[in-house]
Amino acid sequence: MSVQARGRSTMALYSSSESIECHRVRFVLAEKGINVEIVDIDADPSAAEDLAELNPYNETPTLVDRDLLLYDAGVINDYLDERYPHPPLMPVDPVSRARLRLVHYRILRDWYPLAREIVSATPKKAEKPRKQLKESILAANELFKMGDFLLGDELSLVDCTLGPLFWRLPIYGIDLGKPGTAIQAYIQRLISRNSFKASLTMAERELILDIS
Repeated sequence: MSVQARGRSTMALYSSSESIECHRVRFVLAEKGINVEIVDIDADPSAAEDLAELNPYNETPTLVDRDLLLYDAGVINDYLDERYPHPPLMPVDPVSRARLRLVHYRILRDWYPLAREIVSATPKKAEKPRKQLKESILAANELFKMGDFLLGDELSLVDCTLGPLFWRLPIYGIDLGKPGTAIQAYIQRLISRNSFKASLTMAERELILDIS
């Protein structure tokens, strides 16, 4: 699909300041050191109008790279990893890639919907998805003992999906406690990365005040 964002000649990401999906993309952009214009539709009414013209679903994230228009965080991140191969965010080995993709699929199918449900529900109705999400994360504890990052020692696209989710756990009212020691160590490794810090909007920084 070819399109030209009005008045923009460089790569631009139409983003929402508190969107977990947009955060996934900003993390990848920061990790790869890609020069991009972040267009905050929450702060710029004209940008919101542009987005409505560009994206048939009028949703963020939406990426414009010259005459290429992409939407959906997964599609965008796959493109970025292939377009800018260094550092690589998926292993070369097809078996390892398949394993990571399967875990990624389960995170997006199981954990992300529960997180959205917690945010959108009333406090009482949020109790069930909160319990389900916490239990499901803790059940995956062993996966976080296999290296510095998920399933190994190299940061991957899956970690770039988990980082924004785990950053928001306090907002979801989830404390992993002692059973989640390995996961909490993993979270600290993620959020201490300069790329993760750079990916945060001001609104996201305010979710957790201590990012030192």
